[in-house]
Amino acid sequence: MNGGQVRKAISDGVSKFVLRSIVLLFLCPRPVAASGFTFFEPVKPPRPQQVMVHRGEARQAPENTRSALQRCIDDALEWAEIDLRLTRDNQHILWHDSSVTASSGKAWTIKESSLADLQKLDVGSLFAPRFAGEPMLSLKDCFVLCKNRLNLYLDCKAINPEQLAKEILAAGMESQVVVYAGLAELDRLRRASQGKVAMMTKWKPSFPLPDFAVTNGLAAVEIDAPHVTSDISRIFKAAGIKVEAKVLGEWDQPQMWERAIAAGADWLQTDVPEEVLAHALWRRLPSRPVQISLHRGANRYAPENTIPAFTKAIRMGVDFVEFDVRTTRDGAFFLLHDSKLERTTDGAGSIDQVDSDVVRKYSAGAKFGKPYAGVLIPSLDEFLTATAGKIDLYFDAKAIPPASLAEAIQKHGMTERTIVYQSVEYLEKLKAIQPRIRGLPPLSRAEDIEKISERIQPYAFDAKWDILSKEVIDRCHKAGVKVFSDSMGQHERVEDFLKAMDWGIDLIQTDHPLRVLRAIDLRAGTQP
Repeated sequence: MNGGQVRKAISDGVSKFVLRSIVLLFLCPRPVAASGFTFFEPVKPPRPQQVMVHRGEARQAPENTRSALQRCIDDALEWAEIDLRLTRDNQHILWHDSSVTASSGKAWTIKESSLADLQKLDVGSLFAPRFAGEPMLSLKDCFVLCKNRLNLYLDCKAINPEQLAKEILAAGMESQVVVYAGLAELDRLRRASQGKVAMMTKWKPSFPLPDFAVTNGLAAVEIDAPHVTSDISRIFKAAGIKVEAKVLGEWDQPQMWERAIAAGADWLQTDVPEEVLAHALWRRLPSRPVQISLHRGANRYAPENTIPAFTKAIRMGVDFVEFDVRTTRDGAFFLLHDSKLERTTDGAGSIDQVDSDVVRKYSAGAKFGKPYAGVLIPSLDEFLTATAGKIDLYFDAKAIPPASLAEAIQKHGMTERTIVYQSVEYLEKLKAIQPRIRGLPPLSRAEDIEKISERIQPYAFDAKWDILSKEVIDRCHKAGVKVFSDSMGQHERVEDFLKAMDWGIDLIQTDHPLRVLRAIDLRAGTQP
């Protein structure tokens, strides 16, 4: 066969291959990978790694409910993982298990119940009294809540793929969802949506890469945390496919977060987004433009003034925890903000009228949520034992004699790491007992700066946020006094934090740590 014949044979072969491929494409359409699928970015500019919160913020609110998702929105998180099931009348509803037990104690099977009946149930009371009346959430209502605010990982426990595609497209949510299911259901979804909906399923080391994702039309793959590597991530990303690292359960800890982040995972599915985001920020930040104190501990994520709240703050890597101390009738010291027990515990009455052996039995977590029902009111000694040497202390001396305070922190070796908030008069007495304790008096008027400074030489002022300005902070610094401020309430906004940092504030105390972390991230990103 001469050269011309070879070229003709090759040409004929290629033509036949192309023709056969075209025929197969129309007769038996093959999936095409959603290469480079563009997702909506709820947080702008985007973070290098994004979190997918498992069932919403399910440790602080009933899982898969409006409240759990609203908390994700309020925390400016990117994604929430939610579970979908199909009701008797072919409606998608958010729930993980195949049945639901209402506050009445009756169990309802999802597939045997109508959407209307299920939405009459109270699924909040079993989590905590503060969620009484919380109904189950339909997917349609979920889309309304999350539109342009929060992206959704739809974990399909039991679905109708055609119906799901229709709901996603009708809501205009195709850039805000990724659907996780088996390959057969995903194929039906792809066909029904004409490839407009992003799909994801599990990838395992025994599967080919990236062929497994490409040939099945996936926009993303989920990989168990121990199997995520930089090489695997790089190969998938080169094909335009997102990588989600599943770091739930025993994997939901810093070593695995670090592994996933270092490997270049795009998304981390977690139960503790606040810890993951803090860890990710501190690892890429060379220095902190401001210090952070968490008000009554990380009270957004655990019951205020309890050991879990302070442990959470330590895990988030903040600088201080603020806590309140009161005295019982028999002279014991416990952590409690209010003078009365009712708001945060299952006790009643004024704590100074109750003996310590009774106070020790009260739950400080049941009113916050079911996961914390066994958490008790900590004594001052128990708190200091749990935190000593791990974080600096912002001691709000609500009701404790100065001598007892000084003795307690000296016993635990925390004299040099404690700042005490109280009146000027109280701090004068405390300083006479232990001069090394740092004082933090309140500052409500700028004209008092010099007078208070000369009287007790405080370490810092707890300045009222409404009086803050660059001039006020400069005056304090000129007097040799740092400036701390509580941002609670109307000033818990990223823009307020950025402005205060520009003015030179030394510490921000907050109930919303992720907002302060976001401000720090933005401010650090603008620095040369």
